[in-house]
Amino acid sequence: QNYLETGEPVGSRTISKYTDLKLSSATIRNEMADLEELGYIVQPHTSAGRIPTDKGYRLYVDDLMAQKKQELEDRESKVSDREKEVDSMRDILNEKVDRVEELLQNVAKVLAKDTNYATMITAPQVKGNKLKFVQLSQLESDKILAVIVMEGNIIRNKVIDVSEALSQENILNTTLTGLTLEQMNLSIVSKMENQAGEHMQLVKEVLDAIVEAISNEDQLEIYTSGATNIFKYPELSDSVKASELIYTLEEKQSLSGLIADQQSGKDKEADDHGIQVYIGNETPVASMKDCSVVTATYELQDGLKGTIGIIGPKRMDYEKVVESLKTIQTQMDEVFKKT
Repeated sequence: QNYLETGEPVGSRTISKYTDLKLSSATIRNEMADLEELGYIVQPHTSAGRIPTDKGYRLYVDDLMAQKKQELEDRESKVSDREKEVDSMRDILNEKVDRVEELLQNVAKVLAKDTNYATMITAPQVKGNKLKFVQLSQLESDKILAVIVMEGNIIRNKVIDVSEALSQENILNTTLTGLTLEQMNLSIVSKMENQAGEHMQLVKEVLDAIVEAISNEDQLEIYTSGATNIFKYPELSDSVKASELIYTLEEKQSLSGLIADQQSGKDKEADDHGIQVYIGNETPVASMKDCSVVTATYELQDGLKGTIGIIGPKRMDYEKVVESLKTIQTQMDEVFKKT
């Protein structure tokens, strides 16, 4: 706990002075030597105190998560010490937004401000999602703009090259509404083409473009915030480490490995809120090996899911981070139940 707060190696004298263990410095030194031999703490340089290793952090985090779970089970209705922060999150999330993307950007900003770490959030995955409606607009004689709206107000825009002017919007909208990508099968296509008659080619071109827009995995959106917060922590502010980490958060491509790992739950055991903690080398992103990453799953209506992540030093305030993620999950759930 002392190292989490100060970032400075902790010696036996500090432990004997600021805790109620009532043990001599010599006894504490012996215990620390045993912990070092077991791989839980390490001496960063000669004559310094000790700091936790990744193994030590893992023991601490697992114990903390178990305690929080027990506290949650024991607590029936208790006013949170973070009530003002919770209200602040609720106020920001309740601000009027026209699209899900805006709300997700707000979530990233709220968490970055609340935790003082870097944050990320993905747009919900559309696989298995149902189509709400398609709006087609003629741009030019051979180009159509398709605005594709799915459940959860997920929007995809697609400019389509066509062989003739628009005339079949109603057939497309009526037939496709309520279908998932998997349900847009050959029988549906055949039915639509038969209905289209002489405009069969137009329907085929538009339908192919709609399917491509929905199924395109490259459209995964990742929103980040608070990248410059990492400069607040000396162990991450080294020019090389910091630049690599900021590049990762801005470029976002390599974050997809972390997202895939979190969504599959590979090698990690999530708690009841889908929260997982990656410490140091546990993280699948090379530039984050000196960090800890805490991720959670959020869910919109109709099972649309995405990932929230908080990135900070290994000495991050895990308790606050976990509480912040649980709070934001609850607030997002409240917001989307209203919509």
